[in-house]
Amino acid sequence: MNSVQGSEPIADYALLSDCCSGALVSTAGSVDWLCFPRFDSPSVFGRLLGPEAGFWSIRPAASHSSTRRYLGPTMVLETTHTTAEGRVTVTDALALGEGRRGHELGADSPGTLLRQVSCTQGTVDVDFILSVRPDYGLARPLVSWPLLRGADGGLLVRAGDVVLSVSTPASFRLSTDTGTETGAGAGTDSVHARLTLRAGDVAGFALHSGAGDPGAGGSGAPVFWSPTEIAHRLEDTVHGWTSWSAIHQNYRGPWQELVAGSGRILQALSYFPSGAIVAAPTTSLPEVAGGTRNWDYRYSWIRDASMTLQALWVAACPDEAGKFFQFLATAAASQLAAGEELQIMFGIGGERELPERELDHLPGWRASAPVRVGNGAWNQRQLDVYGELLDAAATLPEYLAELAPEARKFLADAADTAAARWRSADQGIWEVRGEPRHYLHSKLMCWVAVDRAISLAAMLQSTEKVPHWTEARDAMAASIRTEGWSGTANAYTQAYGSEDLDASALMLAIVGFLPPDDPCMIATIEAIEERLTDSRGLVYRYLADDGMAGEEGTFLLCTFWLAHALALAGRTERARAVFERAAAFATDLGLMAEEVAPDSGELLGNFPQAFSHIGLVNAAWAISQAEDRAARH
Repeated sequence: MNSVQGSEPIADYALLSDCCSGALVSTAGSVDWLCFPRFDSPSVFGRLLGPEAGFWSIRPAASHSSTRRYLGPTMVLETTHTTAEGRVTVTDALALGEGRRGHELGADSPGTLLRQVSCTQGTVDVDFILSVRPDYGLARPLVSWPLLRGADGGLLVRAGDVVLSVSTPASFRLSTDTGTETGAGAGTDSVHARLTLRAGDVAGFALHSGAGDPGAGGSGAPVFWSPTEIAHRLEDTVHGWTSWSAIHQNYRGPWQELVAGSGRILQALSYFPSGAIVAAPTTSLPEVAGGTRNWDYRYSWIRDASMTLQALWVAACPDEAGKFFQFLATAAASQLAAGEELQIMFGIGGERELPERELDHLPGWRASAPVRVGNGAWNQRQLDVYGELLDAAATLPEYLAELAPEARKFLADAADTAAARWRSADQGIWEVRGEPRHYLHSKLMCWVAVDRAISLAAMLQSTEKVPHWTEARDAMAASIRTEGWSGTANAYTQAYGSEDLDASALMLAIVGFLPPDDPCMIATIEAIEERLTDSRGLVYRYLADDGMAGEEGTFLLCTFWLAHALALAGRTERARAVFERAAAFATDLGLMAEEVAPDSGELLGNFPQAFSHIGLVNAAWAISQAEDRAARH
């Protein structure tokens, strides 16, 4: 019954976003991942992780070839299918709030997936298959025809408290998973239609979340849009993204198109209602195909979100910076003030507890099980988060001028906590699920926290704390220099007393702890380049035993870090070569996953991954600046 069986390459997907939720659409025209109304809501379509978890396919019935692109500087996707008899384009988007012209993307987003099919040449039979399976595929909905039919009507889909409406001009067959046709509301597995479109014909569809359900605050009446309204909202969404890009994106330099695209992707991962930023819009896309390293990334890590704001400083004006810091100040509430440590991540609504559970009914992408929702790392100790947080604030002072007093206090308290706790062991940046250790990167980022707090002291209204912060910074620096260096490895290593290399040591130069041309820094760069890379020259996070079964791919973020560090050291030709190795793994749409499989070169991990796009933007900027300096001298 299914037109596509799932487990397509991760690179085959495109991202849609309304800055509230996210969808993934395959080149074949199937929406295989959609969570409504938030990024972290249970999926409505989840075939990405299991063939029975729902999808929405629109594609020609006959054999065809396909190409795709984003429409200009937007997150609106256009896929063109060509058959022997004609050509159709499918335009997909998550609708933005009406009239959003470059500001507040995500405000008033209606929770609606738009799909418009246009025949541009000849005659094409188009198959439409809709299989809504809420709650990660556990719920089998009832599908019914409401009173309205035809141009202003559609379908009503109910499964428990999930209510969806589908605006469509088509008539459908309703069928069960055995293929037998049923009456409306009979536990339908999917709906089918075949439309014959001729040149000039346009068919518009919209899937609405909530459908005006009273329990969701609606009127109780199903929401249906006419073809004219669908076309208008699609055009409005294109204009919203286009004007945002025109206003916010001013980077001019090497790899300009990749940097601009990464900026839009990072913006697309923001959750407008709260100011949170997700690490990725997916869960459980694996670090190794068929393995168990599968995590839910649909939450807001302080580390990832802070680094996203820094990358947006290059790729787009991060107007959301103040809102993000206010979100954290609200979510963390009294944690720091009470002397507790800062939680490393929150739900995008500010939720503190994110208990992890396994969905045993889903086989996972290419049998990569278990599929997990929630993330057990939420209560880990990770001391580096203070540094990323203050580093972002120091990068963006002009965007923080209007911070509320509680947000200023939150940032000052973060520096105090780093100064008080830096000697402790933790789980580190890579969230190792083993015994705590004294990770070099954690010590370094505590140093960053107090260093940046000193520079921000006046803005934070905390100048009286500068002597204490300075004393702590000096102690951290002495510790890192003496205990972080391994003479045996001839490099700064993963943890105190360890000889294992870790790519995060490259941050010693990137955050300004060591001069980029410091002999120990150069030795560390060369050790990582020579001993922590695969045959393609891509960088692993580390190669040490972390207590987890299975291996993982190379990390695109870490490869961009290497390019960044080389650029800072003035080795721009090598930096360019390393950058282009990593950037070559961007998809045709410019999207990047977390990792690359060492054997096949296939993309792995949650997708698209903020970390990878952050690394791309910052490395491109560093190379641009290094080349400008070289040209001036």
